[in-house]
Amino acid sequence: MTATDVPDVPDAPRVTITQCNPAELRTLFLFEKLTDEQLQRLCAEGHVEIIEPGQVFREGDPAECLYVLIEGTVVLSRNVGGDDVEISRTSQRGVYAGSFQAYLRDRVPQVYPNSLRVTEPSTFYVLGAQCFAQIMTEWFPMAVHLLEGLFFGGQRTREAVGQRERLLALGSLTAGLTHELNNPAAAAVRATASLRERVAGMRGKLRLIAAGKYERSSLESIIELQQRAVEKVSKAPKLSPLETSDAEDELSDWLEDHGIHDGWQLAPTFVQAGLDTEWLNQVSDCVGAQMLEPALRWLNYTVETELLMNEIEDATTRVSTLVGAAKQYSQLDRAPFQVVDVHDLLDSTLLMMAAKIGKSVHIVKDYDRSLPPIPAFATELNQVWTNLIDNAVSAMRGTGTLTIRTARDDGSVLVEVGDDGPGIPDDIKDRIFEPFFTTKPVGEGTGLGLDIAWRIVVNKHHGDLRVESQPGDTRFEVRLPIQQEQPEQPEQPEQAQQPQQ
Repeated sequence: MTATDVPDVPDAPRVTITQCNPAELRTLFLFEKLTDEQLQRLCAEGHVEIIEPGQVFREGDPAECLYVLIEGTVVLSRNVGGDDVEISRTSQRGVYAGSFQAYLRDRVPQVYPNSLRVTEPSTFYVLGAQCFAQIMTEWFPMAVHLLEGLFFGGQRTREAVGQRERLLALGSLTAGLTHELNNPAAAAVRATASLRERVAGMRGKLRLIAAGKYERSSLESIIELQQRAVEKVSKAPKLSPLETSDAEDELSDWLEDHGIHDGWQLAPTFVQAGLDTEWLNQVSDCVGAQMLEPALRWLNYTVETELLMNEIEDATTRVSTLVGAAKQYSQLDRAPFQVVDVHDLLDSTLLMMAAKIGKSVHIVKDYDRSLPPIPAFATELNQVWTNLIDNAVSAMRGTGTLTIRTARDDGSVLVEVGDDGPGIPDDIKDRIFEPFFTTKPVGEGTGLGLDIAWRIVVNKHHGDLRVESQPGDTRFEVRLPIQQEQPEQPEQPEQAQQPQQ
């Protein structure tokens, strides 16, 4: 997808030649199989023009004529983000552009799908759109029916398959979201059941306290130690599995040396709370040997209760985060066109796709947080990120590094989705944005993901989507304009973008 910006070009001066030579028309591949009578009619209905350098027609104007190049050089361009971007340049005799879909009549918008200019004095055979449609219908009725079927059938197929792909993607995301929600919900249920047991144990200890078995001064010391233990829980360091095992062994030995029955059961809880032998020595000095075991049992209940409440808090926060990400991803409570932070959209998409991405894919976020919000269709951009990330994970076979990078690129926001997979072969790189083209096995892809992404980025947001790929480094680059005046209207059926050869 190489393209260059072209400057605005004034309309080209034209000279009409009334005499059309049927023999010359026959030298063009478009007309070489026509009869003498048909060529005579073309000369009678159309005419030849010599057009000086300049604009022949502009994208979006009513499509009034079919232009067939006899001699010269033509340049085809298309408006992307307010700029005319050159699509192709050729001097091949017989290439045509303009109203070549006039035979579809009012069933499609009859406007020029692109702009055409000439860079040198060029000679064209010119035929009016209405006449071209009539000639096509009279001379090639079967071909017209086939072309109509191909055009509208392809359009309906694209819509149906596109809808199916959206539903499949939604189903996959829903399954992943359900899985992600189930984990913290189940953890909260387990923690709640355990918390109920610990609270019941603490009620039993309270009965002993109420019976007056312990001295007041000892109880005050235990309550002070309880408060200090709670404070340590919130500041507990994260230990590696080996460090945890060593710490538990050390505490178990200390408890056994001090005559604590089944002390190995208390050790894991104390280690998780960040309590060590130094802290246990402080407890022993504070309460004495006679009160040591009851004090440690009471503190164990306190620490377990605090840890379980933290676990419940983490689980419910995770659920709330997932629900928030789902709302952000779907944008159900927001206007379709809004000013958004692309990082929020990327994060919500990554969170929604966490189950599909899997734990074997390492995610690297290289965000430029200084980027301004941009006007966009947020839900549709999320669909773009979904398609690009899904392709990257598929290319890596579920194992590798997924890199998401954002940066400013002149007047645009750049979003890169990269992977370290095998890359895209050069012989298919130019085809990956074509509808229904896919390298995935049958049943795993429809070939519309990148086509949909292209339409959303280029046609609807006036941006740019391209790919850079080599083995170990594939990057899809999305550029979105920072300024956009108004939402684009729903796109019309796509027409050909290049001069036909």
